[in-house]
Amino acid sequence: MYKTTSRLLAIAAASLALTVGAAAANAQTPPPGGPGMMHGGPGMMHGGPGMHGDFMLGFKKLHDKLNLNAAQEKQWQAALDTMKQNGAAMRKNHEQLKQQFDAMKNQPILDLNAMHAAHQQIDQQNQQLREQTAQAWLAFYNGLNDQQKTTVSATLKDRFAKMEQRHEKMRERWEQHRGQHQGGASAPAAQQ
Repeated sequence: MYKTTSRLLAIAAASLALTVGAAAANAQTPPPGGPGMMHGGPGMMHGGPGMHGDFMLGFKKLHDKLNLNAAQEKQWQAALDTMKQNGAAMRKNHEQLKQQFDAMKNQPILDLNAMHAAHQQIDQQNQQLREQTAQAWLAFYNGLNDQQKTTVSATLKDRFAKMEQRHEKMRERWEQHRGQHQGGASAPAAQQ
């Protein structure tokens, strides 16, 4: 029970960091990550062209709806600064890992142990950065009044619903794709 509650809290905190953080960045800073990174870090999205801009516009609207007082705005800016700094650090970590791999890939025998250790170290550093970012956004969220928390909650719930719809569409496409390949593979066997 505790593990499930803890996991849900972590998901909500990460979602808050993604939701509020990405909005706050409002396209001022490129999201962390880079080529080849699946989901990246706070503020990263996957999807079609234009989604990031739409996402950012939605968060600008959220910020405007919250009608923050001076203290809350200060917390917003502190969380935003933390997110930007940690995003830059994560991009730097990613680049460092890429450079290490580039240096190793020309060796006749790859040192997989060294590559794994470097990857684990970067993952650990990035996890700490993600946690710092989540804590900064949680501090912001905890400073909101109930009406503002309701606004954030409604935005998160809407975001979760849209994510679920996208995942469902992806699952359906995958099943169609898998069905086409399975159907195509059985046809030649039937002809023999």
